[in-house]
This record gives sequence, structure tokens and C-alpha cells, in this order.
Amino acid sequence: MRIRVETSSGMPITRQIAAQIRAQCASGTLQPGERLPSVRVLAAELAVNQNTILRVYERLTAEGLLQRRHGDGTFVADRVPSGQLRQQRKLLREQIARVVELAKTLGVEPEELHQLFQEMLDKGPKP
Repeated sequence: MRIRVETSSGMPITRQIAAQIRAQCASGTLQPGERLPSVRVLAAELAVNQNTILRVYERLTAEGLLQRRHGDGTFVADRVPSGQLRQQRKLLREQIARVVELAKTLGVEPEELHQLFQEMLDKGPKP
């Protein structure tokens, strides 16, 4: 799981981390049933307080995106709640809109952009 925290972004760190975990669940980078790093390990990797990670995991568990199993760890939920699916699709649409705007700025023609998307879909998610 790759997460990047930007302390200068103005967005609270908990929101940054939660948004990135949601996005990785939406994109399939994190699969249902997949185990997430422990609170201690992820906090050390990101150089943040353990309570920050604990709050993120608790929030995403309350949303139904994660499951915490006492003594076993934190996992991506086997079934994503329907409201969460709508949220993930909204996030996906926003990300695609950003890519389309960037493509327009770079002068990429619609056919070329479509081809790029198709190539990415054919390759599948990156490891």
C-alpha cells in the first residue's frame, strides 16, 4: 500500500490518508479481504503519530470500507456498502475529469486519450 502525506498541503493528514485508502480500494489496488499494515507499522512508514492512523482506520471501519479483527489486524471489507460504492464512483469520475483536463491542456486528441485508457485497462492494475 502506497500512501503519500504532504504536510504543506493544508489538508489534515487524517483526511489525506483516508482519501488515499478509499482511492486504492476504489481502483482495486487494495482488494477485498486484503490485510492493511498495522497501525504501528503504517505510522512509522509515514512518520506520523499512531493515533492518526488509528483514527483513519476507525473512520473507514465506521464507513464499512474496512474491517478490524481483534488480534488479527485491519482488512479491506469483503463487501463494500452501496453508499461507499457511490462515493468511490464519484471519486473515480473526479479523477478522470482531472486526467481529461490535463490531456486537453497537453493537446492530446480524444482518440489518443481513449487509446491510452484502453492500454491501461488491457494491462490491468500495476503491482
